[in-house]
Amino acid sequence: MLVLEWLNNARAVMNSIEESQLENIKKAATVMADSIEAGRWVHTFGCGHATIPVEEMYPRIGGFVGFHPIVELPLTFFTRITGEMGVHQFLYLERAEGYGNAIMKSYNFDSRDTMWIFSHTGINNVNIDVALRAKELGMKLVVFGSAKESIGKKTRHSCGKTIFDLADIVVDSCAPLVDASVPLKNHYDKVGPVSTMAFITLVWMTVTTVAEILADRGVKLYIHPSHNIPGDETAHQRLDECLAKYKERVAGI
Repeated sequence: MLVLEWLNNARAVMNSIEESQLENIKKAATVMADSIEAGRWVHTFGCGHATIPVEEMYPRIGGFVGFHPIVELPLTFFTRITGEMGVHQFLYLERAEGYGNAIMKSYNFDSRDTMWIFSHTGINNVNIDVALRAKELGMKLVVFGSAKESIGKKTRHSCGKTIFDLADIVVDSCAPLVDASVPLKNHYDKVGPVSTMAFITLVWMTVTTVAEILADRGVKLYIHPSHNIPGDETAHQRLDECLAKYKERVAGI
């Protein structure tokens, strides 16, 4: 049954993450905790399906203030597919060198910030533009993606480097480069991708580690509560406090 094959593939990726990436996750989380404790930001960025971990992370029940999502609408998850903002345009923009520089001009950054980028293959230009600019500004660069599987892949950027080459800290998603993982009878292409599942797994492994580090340091976290639980009379008040703190921080960018 292909359903079980996909489940086994997904579990294998999660097991590989647990077996090989805990130390790297701790390194990334420590850098992020330093930024948040300093009153600064962890900026999060991705393209296409790699915007999903950005959107899952914040704002989200159980997420907390300190993560700033940078989501560029033409590079987000495909909803129209063809026509306006279609897949063809997305592929062009993702590979258009210089577009990431234009995105970065729209925000104010600080050397105490962390830039957290999700990129499955690490070769596309917009991510590399953002990474290069982040490093120019003195930010720590953390990259999550299929790093080991991407070794030897040629970058599309004129700098000659992949995003994994540029990163201060790399966390490997352990997902296969082809992404789709289940072969189908009478078909060339596989079905059942696993990279998004890997990214979401890594997001919460990392964010919970950041939370643990900050709590151990005595830093107050502004955590988004569930506002759907009967009897929790203060949930909306706590949510308002979170959003007020976010508004206060985001005013600087």
